[in-house]
Amino acid sequence: MTDPDDHPWPDVLDDVTSALETLTAALAGDDDFTVLLQGVCDQVVHAVPGVDEVTVTMLRDGSPWTAATTSDTAAGLDRDQYRADDGPCLRAARSGALFRVSAADMADEWPVFIRDAVAAGFNSFLSAPLTIDDEYAGAINCYSSRGHGFADLDEKLLDLYVSATTAALRSHRRYERAHAMTEQLVVALDTRAVIEQAKGILMALRQISAEEAFAVLVEQSQQENAKLNTVATRFVTRASGGAV
Repeated sequence: MTDPDDHPWPDVLDDVTSALETLTAALAGDDDFTVLLQGVCDQVVHAVPGVDEVTVTMLRDGSPWTAATTSDTAAGLDRDQYRADDGPCLRAARSGALFRVSAADMADEWPVFIRDAVAAGFNSFLSAPLTIDDEYAGAINCYSSRGHGFADLDEKLLDLYVSATTAALRSHRRYERAHAMTEQLVVALDTRAVIEQAKGILMALRQISAEEAFAVLVEQSQQENAKLNTVATRFVTRASGGAV
């Protein structure tokens, strides 16, 4: 009988390296976070021997959902765990520790999940915690048809991949937040600029102060139930066209 830990190391490390290179290439593109999580799912199948299907569980305010999956069947097994409020994916996500188990060991504790998993052909489960930032935390979940459970090597390989993945996804999230803040700042500056322009036009036309011009814009905004920058933009457009 073959020892489950007896994997050819060069081939295994090549698979992990390839998976990480693929993830790095994806991070260099413009993909959003959900697309990147799907890429993580797809690559774990190649990074860890014996894995048949993969899902990514995410937690928000304690509520779990499957953010990415390699199959609807695996996503359905995640939902079994969410309904029971227990299972390998939730234990890993909530504890921050890697969790592995075989179906035979947990049949009494998780009857519905184990029944459905075995019916779908899965007998072993391996979940690793995924902690990215205050908004995103969860677990990467591996499903296998092997009955003897995942091996120590599988656990170490998943932990290695998740560690590298976590660092990469954290960097991507920081980039996303910085990009969003930059866009908000640009919008804020543009908004302020058009309001100042409208104020200047009103001051010149009506011979009033900056405070009075601003009050005119605010009053018009309230009357129309419209945003101040919308009123200012329309006023500047009309004034530029020769109509006041």
